[in-house]
Amino acid sequence: MSSQPVVVYTNPIDPQILATLGEVELIQMTPDNTPEELRAALIRASAVLNPGDLKIDTSLLDQMPSLRIISNASRGFDNLDLPELTRRKVWATNVPNAFTASTAEVTMGLLLMVTRRLGEGDAYVRRGEWNRFVPGEWDGRTLVDKTIGLLGYGLIGKAVAKRARAFDMNVIYHQRHKDESAEDTFVTFDELLAQSDVVSLHTPLTAETTHLFNRDVFARMKPGAVLINTARGKVVEEAALLEALESGHLGGAGLDVVEFEPAVGAALRERLDVVITPHLGGGTLESRRNAQLHAVGNVAAVLRGEVPVQPLNTVT
Repeated sequence: MSSQPVVVYTNPIDPQILATLGEVELIQMTPDNTPEELRAALIRASAVLNPGDLKIDTSLLDQMPSLRIISNASRGFDNLDLPELTRRKVWATNVPNAFTASTAEVTMGLLLMVTRRLGEGDAYVRRGEWNRFVPGEWDGRTLVDKTIGLLGYGLIGKAVAKRARAFDMNVIYHQRHKDESAEDTFVTFDELLAQSDVVSLHTPLTAETTHLFNRDVFARMKPGAVLINTARGKVVEEAALLEALESGHLGGAGLDVVEFEPAVGAALRERLDVVITPHLGGGTLESRRNAQLHAVGNVAAVLRGEVPVQPLNTVT
């Protein structure tokens, strides 16, 4: 048995970046590994690198005496039990900024696809149905002078606000506390729903935000408004969203995440006023590499006995 620290990683990572860990035993897990094989590897781990979806329960933690850090190579961390990890003196880290710009870009891309019917038009042409130009046939809605309401005004929310202002949109936002340095207007949650032509979600998944957008909240949104979700799928109750679209109360939706992903109900898939992408929002070649550098760097720091960069908890 190796005396070197064992680092288990569950998503592909650039070998050159992994090499910066130095003298460690690396164990790669893939979806092809059985749960038993994954468990056997994790039990030996000093560090775990994962994309933010691996949940390690208390019973497994009881069998991981060497674990010192779980490093998510993602912005999300709802897979981590921070109080329990802190109690066990295990560091928890994520990648808070690597995916900011790329997620903001996809937010605007989804918005343009929905309001300007770009996906619908692309499919129409590919089916060979375009045989003449008819003025007005494909008219969508401009973003100029429309109001976008941001639920969440952290790094990604602010990045979206910057891009929305470039489209001459009015930007309002809601979160628990007003940002005194904000360029944009703070409003209550009800005001955001009532005033926004576009509601864009940038909130983490918590007990409070799970199914936050339900039948009641959709009813309080401005008629004809568009919903954009690049946050977490379970923030939106899919059945309620479908009802709001079918009734005509909502004017469309752009979804990079869905409640039961990767499963998407046929009724939602078949709607022409909905654009759905496969949780690709943060992923670019550049952002993925930056995320790996940050996540692996945190593992290396902890194995050296140092404090990781921007940890999610405090270990004493």
